[in-house]
Amino acid sequence: MSNQLQNTSSLNSVTWNFQDGKNSSPVRTSELRPVVVNPWDIALCVTGTLISGENAIVIAIIFYTPTLRAPMFILIASLAFADLLAGLGLILNFIFIYMLNTEFVSLISAGLLIAAFSASVLNILAITVDRYLSLYNALTYHTERTVTFTYVILVLIWLVCIALGLLPVLGWNCLQDESTCSICRPVTKNNAALLAVSFLLIFALMMQLYLQICKIAFRHAQQIAVQHQFMATSHASSTTKGVSTLSVILGTFALCWVPFAMYSLVADSRYPMVYTYATVLPATCSSVINPIIYAFRNPDIQKSLWLACCGCVPSNFSLRPRTSSDV
Repeated sequence: MSNQLQNTSSLNSVTWNFQDGKNSSPVRTSELRPVVVNPWDIALCVTGTLISGENAIVIAIIFYTPTLRAPMFILIASLAFADLLAGLGLILNFIFIYMLNTEFVSLISAGLLIAAFSASVLNILAITVDRYLSLYNALTYHTERTVTFTYVILVLIWLVCIALGLLPVLGWNCLQDESTCSICRPVTKNNAALLAVSFLLIFALMMQLYLQICKIAFRHAQQIAVQHQFMATSHASSTTKGVSTLSVILGTFALCWVPFAMYSLVADSRYPMVYTYATVLPATCSSVINPIIYAFRNPDIQKSLWLACCGCVPSNFSLRPRTSSDV
């Protein structure tokens, strides 16, 4: 998702000269004048800056808080690191487009963004699996889900994502044959389609896991209601709220990524760039939303954030019991 955001866009009133699409910077065809920056590129760069700032805060809080070393927080930190790389990748992509527009740089930029966003999606899947296991195996969860096991899973995730990021540099690109380019130049259409299908499969798996989480939560609520009839209403309300939260999480993820994945399957470089920008921007916004959903909602991280910002915790703040909606 890198150098695709440079090129044949007709979004501006300026005509771009690409010198056969290689090793060039955008200039006016009539004469050399200051470069007119595509507003979509500015939006992506601003989004990358916001992503980097948010996730840097999350990483700093978890790193400097010794009590946040449970597997759950390690997964959140890995997600934040992936999103941080994605944000930096968007910023670097903007710089590369308008200052260092070469084939090699475009490959590096594409690889970084592919690796970062792939890691973000896979870390979200890992967090979903972790939440499911914490409910399904509640009694043995803390003995089975050790920190070492979590690190092994994260190493595997990052190895896969790094391998995906290296593909454009290793020759899996369309620089030699522009007709094979996907909407994300220099990624080929076949590779983009493979990544899109993989994402849709991951999304389907997440839907299944969240459905199972909801079933387990309702079953637990019914069991508690049978034992304590007078608490049935409050537990039903809590469970309904938890299911609503899970629906928002899954719905937000779908709105951000599904349009881009579906468009990658049907479109290629010949399609108008405005459609690519319109689907890429929501996908990048997922990394803006992730810290809010997976980190800042967590009461332990909230407490650490209060302590870091003002050195105190509000008197009305309390670590509420964890529910199925917590991550």
